[in-house]
Amino acid sequence: MTSSGTREPREGPAVLVFDLSGGLPEQQSTGLLGLPSKTPSLDELIHEVERLARETNARGVLVRLGTSRIGLARATEVGAMFAAVGAKFPVWCHADDLGNETLYLAARACRRVWLSPAGTVDAIGLAAQLVYFHRLLTDKLGLEVDFLQVGKYKGAEEPFTRDGPSPEARASLESTLGGLRQEWLQGLHGARPPVTDHASEDGPYSAEDARQRGLIDDIGYFDDARDALEKSAAAVRAEVRLGAGVRPNSGDELSELLRALAGESFGSAPVALVRATGAISMESTGGVLPESGGIVERRLVRTLTHLEKNEDVRAVVLRIDSPGGSALASDLLWHALMQLRKRKPVVVSIGGMAASGGYYLASSGSVVFADETSIVGSIGVVGGKIAADQALQRIGIHAETIAAKTGDPGAAARAAYESLLDPWDAATRVRLQETMTSIYQLFLARIAEGRAIPIDLVSASAEGRIFSGRDAKARGLVDEIGGLKDAIVRARAMAGLATDAAVAVAGESPGLLAAFVDDEGRAESAASRLRTMAAGVAPELLPLLESLDPVVDQGTALCVLPFALTVR
Repeated sequence: MTSSGTREPREGPAVLVFDLSGGLPEQQSTGLLGLPSKTPSLDELIHEVERLARETNARGVLVRLGTSRIGLARATEVGAMFAAVGAKFPVWCHADDLGNETLYLAARACRRVWLSPAGTVDAIGLAAQLVYFHRLLTDKLGLEVDFLQVGKYKGAEEPFTRDGPSPEARASLESTLGGLRQEWLQGLHGARPPVTDHASEDGPYSAEDARQRGLIDDIGYFDDARDALEKSAAAVRAEVRLGAGVRPNSGDELSELLRALAGESFGSAPVALVRATGAISMESTGGVLPESGGIVERRLVRTLTHLEKNEDVRAVVLRIDSPGGSALASDLLWHALMQLRKRKPVVVSIGGMAASGGYYLASSGSVVFADETSIVGSIGVVGGKIAADQALQRIGIHAETIAAKTGDPGAAARAAYESLLDPWDAATRVRLQETMTSIYQLFLARIAEGRAIPIDLVSASAEGRIFSGRDAKARGLVDEIGGLKDAIVRARAMAGLATDAAVAVAGESPGLLAAFVDDEGRAESAASRLRTMAAGVAPELLPLLESLDPVVDQGTALCVLPFALTVR
């Protein structure tokens, strides 16, 4: 054992370490040269867990959580995944700090849960924080805010038009949070029966307090947990199987560098995994989210078209974690997915959320999976803009719109309706409301077609309402409760493949130059730089800001989640 001071053997019975301390993103971010980061992604974890079935030297599994914060839906899936592994090996967890999500993961996944001596357990219950900018924009900056919506629960404009949630938005969010809380409590108490409702929502606790309340089992450092598991499982060594500390195969780093420089596409496999993470846009928004620059219509359509034509690919798994975005981009992507579905099975796996435009895409699946704690729905449309005319007037700047058509008092307002200088006039607002209503009806029709259900059934779950994964299943918005691993298993079965058929991530490595410019070859935009600055102040707002990015560009119709929603 490593604590003995002797050189650890490289052969023999082993404890396998899965290091998730750096987090578990839906997909890897890239470094300066376009190389993938060393932080493992969810699909990589699934691949490594599947390999455990063929292990001959494994005697136990140790999941290292560190201080990471993993989204509730991902925590649900990972917990269930390692719980299944526990039928073959003892699975233990060690954390330096535990939050609601990682506590839930550890409770479901591990026979024993260790916590560092100075660590805390933030068993504090679930909540969502909403942020409103109305007074800043109007009272402080003098901007004119004008938004329209279709669906009384939609409310995506409320952060800009109100100082608090509307009754409809509050009711929708409270209902969803109630469903998530029920799943969270049932999973936590079912896995750790000594834990009571009071204990699971009345933290934070010190390590000793958490142990007395049954939330953890042992207190010690990571090496203490590793050595104890080695001894308990009669192992002679520990081997890092995923995350920091993995020994690379010879030539791996060089091959990664060459692929990054060349912009080489990932190879084919019978099952292709397509990641759709972040806000949906027609063009790259220069996203600053750590996991993704967003879902870009041109880029993703190119990937889907390639998969449709590639005869080696027998099935596709689409992993979605998106708050929505451009309605136009969502519809174009839905069409491309439906075309792909005609040729081969498309199995959708919803991660943290498939909201609004994200659900637009999800509805194209042959089969749709969601975790119990996924956020699903928000079927509705919103559009608007923030006009700077009054603010500019206050500092002595005047903007004048001169229409080419003379004699028509509304000509200038119509011609400049996308401008951020002038607010909408009444006639323009009426026309835009009609346009957005038409898009909303199209949204309903697309879901009805993709899900093969009556449009009335879709309408009953629309108007912007959001649901937990289980509630969404009861309403026919998803087919199965399960995670990415379950979706991969179903895709293999639908394509008539072996249960261990290979899975490869589909997409393009951006290459060296793409690390410096966006999809169209442009440098970083002003909006992107603004979001970069915001990232250091309030990173929770970034999904909302990126999904609303088209508003800054052209005031177009959007399908976005109503809130900057982070459930903790």
